[in-house]
Amino acid sequence: MEMGIGRRQFISALSGAAVAWPLAARAQQIPLPVIGFLYAGAAGPFAARLDAFRQGLKESRYVDGQNVVIEYRWAEGHYERLPALAAELVQRQVAVIAAAGTVAPARAAKNATSTIPIVFQTAADPVADGLVDSFNHPGGNTTGVTRMAADMVPKSLELLHRAVPNAVVMAVLVNPAGPTAQNSLRDAQDAAPALGIKDIHVLHAGSEREIEAAFATAVELQVRALLIGTDSFFNSHTEQLAMLALRHSVPALYSTREFAAAGGLMSYGASLTDSYRQVGVYVGRILAGAKPADLPVLQPTKFDLVLNLKTAKALGLDVPPSLLALSDEVIE
Repeated sequence: MEMGIGRRQFISALSGAAVAWPLAARAQQIPLPVIGFLYAGAAGPFAARLDAFRQGLKESRYVDGQNVVIEYRWAEGHYERLPALAAELVQRQVAVIAAAGTVAPARAAKNATSTIPIVFQTAADPVADGLVDSFNHPGGNTTGVTRMAADMVPKSLELLHRAVPNAVVMAVLVNPAGPTAQNSLRDAQDAAPALGIKDIHVLHAGSEREIEAAFATAVELQVRALLIGTDSFFNSHTEQLAMLALRHSVPALYSTREFAAAGGLMSYGASLTDSYRQVGVYVGRILAGAKPADLPVLQPTKFDLVLNLKTAKALGLDVPPSLLALSDEVIE
């Protein structure tokens, strides 16, 4: 009797394993969803922001290589490459596209597909740029996060002028290929007269060599302070920008904290890393079934002013106490 029960149990277990094994094998063969990541800049200096993006995914229970795969496309500052890179991701049939860096990747992705969900990260106004219908009701297949850095140009210029009050000749550095270049220039020129700034020169740079040439030109023009326009190319070259500003004794302000941490005088803007984390969260929510049209565009609620006092001392600047009091972080 005991032998018969044992045989039946063995046969039953063997039959169960025979059924379970094909199911497990089929489960392993189911392809993981693929996220397409489209960025206007280069991969090199992007590690912290990618970590933040993956952290946002993790908060939504998605981990690269475990239950999702990320495919990257880098334009490396060549905006003309973005349409082809976006088309590659569409052809790859990715589940969602994360388009980051400026409005340009989001435009390229939106032009490439009207069905694949898109989550953007931009410094511009996504409504004015035609990415979404409204902040609360994006509509279509697109939503995301905006830092609205383009609207901060007048405030950034004011802060820079407070740090260098005797600067009546300033310059704005822009990437002429960047989508926000003209808006940055217009806003800076409009704000200059009220601050007592007599001349606002325009400097262009779209490559490392052109960045160096722009600083040399700034010295020739006797520029006393420099506002760097927001651009994904500049995001990838914050260390070079900070080094050249210090080498040429040009007080400068940029929108990311990384600039001040690398030795730039000042930064003013919303957190880049947090905006990429939020993109990751939204991508995860879409993978879980949410629709982009139902996810409102996220906006920053706080803008941080970071001052590098070590750099101020090297530049011979006496930072006024009122500006120190406004600072959210002081690097000494």
